[in-house]
Amino acid sequence: MAFPLSSAIISYKHSLNVSITPSFPKLSLLPTQFVFCSNQLPSKGPARPARPRIHCLSKKTLSEELADRHDFPTNFYLSICRHGVKKLESLIAVILLSIQISSPLPLVGWDSLSISPATAVLYSPDTKVPRTGELALRKAIPANTNMKTIQESLEDISYLLRIPQRKPFGTMEGNVKKALKIAVDEKDSILASLPTNLKEKGSTLYALLIDGKGGLQALLESIKDKDPDKVSVGLASSLDTVAEIELLQAPGLSFLLPKQYLNYPRLTGRGIVEFTIEKGDGSTFSPEAGGELRKTATIQVVVDGYSAPLTAGNFAKLVIDGAYDGVKLNCTDQAVLSDSRLDKNGYNVPLEIKPSGQFEPLYRTTLNVQDGELPVLPLSVYGAVAMAHSEVSEEYSSPYQFFFYLYDKRNAGLGGLSFDEGQFSVFGYTIVGKDILPQIKTGDVIQSAKLVEGQDRLILPNES
Repeated sequence: MAFPLSSAIISYKHSLNVSITPSFPKLSLLPTQFVFCSNQLPSKGPARPARPRIHCLSKKTLSEELADRHDFPTNFYLSICRHGVKKLESLIAVILLSIQISSPLPLVGWDSLSISPATAVLYSPDTKVPRTGELALRKAIPANTNMKTIQESLEDISYLLRIPQRKPFGTMEGNVKKALKIAVDEKDSILASLPTNLKEKGSTLYALLIDGKGGLQALLESIKDKDPDKVSVGLASSLDTVAEIELLQAPGLSFLLPKQYLNYPRLTGRGIVEFTIEKGDGSTFSPEAGGELRKTATIQVVVDGYSAPLTAGNFAKLVIDGAYDGVKLNCTDQAVLSDSRLDKNGYNVPLEIKPSGQFEPLYRTTLNVQDGELPVLPLSVYGAVAMAHSEVSEEYSSPYQFFFYLYDKRNAGLGGLSFDEGQFSVFGYTIVGKDILPQIKTGDVIQSAKLVEGQDRLILPNES
């Protein structure tokens, strides 16, 4: 797997001294020195243009010099000097800034540049990149337009709740009222988008969303009470109900796969894989709250066929075939990887990444995050699950080796994005057992892996 790139961030401190001797009528020359200073200290972010500061210095103040002259009134000379100084300051600032920005050559008088190694920095154009697996999975559901609008309006409240001190409860109330209005006005459209066999269940969920204990009406009351804790709980409940309705609205893929990939296994929705992990050295996992030490631990992963149908399908088939049972795990600072060799290999699936805002995935190509391309399923989430690259070509995923990504914002770029963002086929997230991941050590074993949900959405080649 790829490792973060590193680059050099140039830090420098420079100064430019320019001696200028302005001339005034019937005045002896006043030695004046302009000092151009621009200091930039090393930082974690990209180097920013230095801000110039221009100071006018003289061995003798203007008032003292002018006091010795009797040819002209003092105020006249002061006026001329001040006007001239301001003009010179502006002119020199413009010239020096223009040179600094446009010229690749160092200016005379600059100190030599010191270059120190540092970690490369990525640019994040979107501050609302999902930071949890649950949020990323919810955003990835293809659903009714009205439900997506409701979802986005409610998710904005999550960011408003992060504002310290005085919370903008008025804005939150407006968001909920907007969501509630759409839900009521577009009831027929929302329910009509449900499959016939799921309409009854969908109608029940819709009623809960409007008037249920954790619904929009209750959320509105919590906001009016200005209780952030109640708002947070109510918001989570409402968003869970929204996600459940959206999943009912999306029984299959919303796009057609390219013809060359129709003979691959594919997952046309969501599935859940449960791993049972045991220590390779006979030690134990930390106990759960109030529990006992555990010889084995359970991890559950939601695999998403909506955004990565081929990758998730290949992985689900390997799980059903028992390919990961008894497989050893290897650990790095960034990931927990399955062993690089399996008795049963899967398909040589192309790299599959669905960009945010796009209708279908891209194949055999990575995303350029620095240019604003972001995946629907970001790697920059603790517990993200992705396939390693093929040993032959990075345009393909490994047919069998997967990894749990141990995202750490301290090792991420600007905006909190992983340096490997957009480079791997992410196909799911750890939703149960994230606390187990840091306890896994090299040599620990996957005792068993089971597809506990989603078998009906897995389409195998002979069933196409």
